[in-house]
Amino acid sequence: MFKLLNVRTAFWISAVLMAAGCSSPKQAVYDHEHFDDAGTFSRSYPATDLAYCEAGRRALLSQGYIITSSDPKMIAGRKSFQQTGDAHIEISFNLVCAADAKDGSSTMFANALQDRYALKKTNNSASLGVGVLGSVSMPIGSTDDSMVKVASETVSSAKFYERFFGLVENFLPPEVKKAAHIVEKPKADLGVPDVAPAAAEPAKAAEPAKLAPA
Repeated sequence: MFKLLNVRTAFWISAVLMAAGCSSPKQAVYDHEHFDDAGTFSRSYPATDLAYCEAGRRALLSQGYIITSSDPKMIAGRKSFQQTGDAHIEISFNLVCAADAKDGSSTMFANALQDRYALKKTNNSASLGVGVLGSVSMPIGSTDDSMVKVASETVSSAKFYERFFGLVENFLPPEVKKAAHIVEKPKADLGVPDVAPAAAEPAKAAEPAKLAPA
């Protein structure tokens, strides 16, 4: 009897704990923000804020980004990528350069925002009136295609920003490179989202052989 009660008690306790676990709220996204100084989004060099941001502007221009701001200390640029016929990606880059307390040094803060768009089809219908012995309505249908934003996310890949800051170093003034002991290296591509391969065209069926007339 006691064993049966213990089994039932354990069962109900387990059920209550499982129900409590299922009903507990999910962890909010901002709980993952630790605000630690990882250095992913910033770099410092012995250069003025103007010279540093100019190097960042040239780095973005070299990768095909369209510059959309005119402030020499706040650079904004964007670039579009067409992955497939129904998907579109746009990356927006934002750079802010601030002078440090150290003599002649400054820090660049960089972040990139990736927006995803998908093709949305909208069906429209209209009526056409024809006055022949009365009024006749004929339904006419049309379809409008438009790109709709479906996702937006800050790029947090450390390797992505390493490539960017490495590219910025190539555009720093010679005296800054010498002071920071920067070795000239080939300009690397920033990298873009993976582009889906184009679908292969279906092979054409072989035409039947024609028989020569007897």
